[in-house]
Amino acid sequence: MIVGAGMVGYHLSEKLSGEGQAVVLVDNDKGKLRRIEKDLNILTIHGSGASAKVLEEAGIHQTDLFIAVTDSDEVNLVACIMSNQYNVKTRIARVRNEDFYSQGVPLSEKALGIDLLISPDLAMTDEIIKLSTRSDAFEIAEFADGQVVLLGYELFKGNPRVGRSLSMLGELKGVVVAITREEETIIPRGDDKIEAGDKIYLVTREKDISAVEDFFHFESRSPDKVFVIGGGSIGYLVARRMEQKNISVTLVEKDAVHCEYLSEKLEKTVVLNCNGLEAHDLLEEGIDRADLVISVTDSDTTNILSSLLGKHHGATKCITHISRPDFVPLLGKLGIDVALSPRQVAANMILRFVRGGGTIVSVATLLGSDAEVIEIKVPDRDLFRDVPIKSLSFPRGAIVGAIVRNGGDRQVLIPSGDTRLQPDDNLVIFFTKDALHAVEEYFAAE
Repeated sequence: MIVGAGMVGYHLSEKLSGEGQAVVLVDNDKGKLRRIEKDLNILTIHGSGASAKVLEEAGIHQTDLFIAVTDSDEVNLVACIMSNQYNVKTRIARVRNEDFYSQGVPLSEKALGIDLLISPDLAMTDEIIKLSTRSDAFEIAEFADGQVVLLGYELFKGNPRVGRSLSMLGELKGVVVAITREEETIIPRGDDKIEAGDKIYLVTREKDISAVEDFFHFESRSPDKVFVIGGGSIGYLVARRMEQKNISVTLVEKDAVHCEYLSEKLEKTVVLNCNGLEAHDLLEEGIDRADLVISVTDSDTTNILSSLLGKHHGATKCITHISRPDFVPLLGKLGIDVALSPRQVAANMILRFVRGGGTIVSVATLLGSDAEVIEIKVPDRDLFRDVPIKSLSFPRGAIVGAIVRNGGDRQVLIPSGDTRLQPDDNLVIFFTKDALHAVEEYFAAE
């Protein structure tokens, strides 16, 4: 049961119903529910998620997973607390107020009986900070406690690896698990060639990232000079985290009163009072020399234009906040390096938490792509015992990127076709959304 039919609620309903789950969506906006019913195979219930009568009508007695993601913190918390009375197995609430995440706050997840409290702003901040550490990557996801990393890169014309087939990348310390070309995701074979403009996803060991980037002639590094456009919650949190890393930050905010507040709260950040589209003011502060421009205002238009303005004048990379996740795949053609939707980031965190049980250890849904990466435990069955990967009838649309061997000394193996599996191995598998059921069924324990 999902309470709240906004962008997060819609995205979760689409993902979970697409996986064959019976989804009930509760919202007090009849028009919104009618529109969603036309798109998705779900049951919708009109009413407040904070009403026991509405929850009972929606089938709370039969609910295994309860997710409250309305725009109201109070409704989300009350709905989750009420669901406690009906023996719901897992309860998740989205809460914007940062006070709930501060040290020593009495209203913690445990005290409220909620399994996961998620803040879209904190989730977005974490994603931005993670992406800022690798300047050439547009996607980063970690597995096996950070020992295995999936990275996304775009290969431009002139890169020496363009035109080569994957079978010619023998020295690569990783596996190219997918290529996105003209909005199509390809699970590649050895004879597939890399073309200019391709976005490649590869899996490698954390310790081999530098070697992989050298192989593809990428030059990722942490930024020295950063411009943050927008002094709201995300902008403030990003600036504060950048300060802790001793990165030079200029924070641009159009509201003069709020600028005073930001100046008091931030120790080293330069706070600039302008609207983010004033080229003269931004150039005076050195946006043309910025390693990274992060645009996180409340306006998609301002975010897109300020990012493009920074890139036009010489900024190396931009990360752009977009409220509409369906726009994310379109923005690369405009020159936007990384487009992030806070709603999609929050939804992906929820999905990762929900699926991270049983044989599934972890999941990452890739932004702007129809693919996912899953870390899954190999069941103790004859089918997988000491069998080379090339002998498996692996589901179409899926590929193994890494093997985590959970023996006495935990090892991370980059597999070849001759690599033999062992029970209790964890596999990091990249797959298109159409292959999800096949992958889960293939690795289901008997």
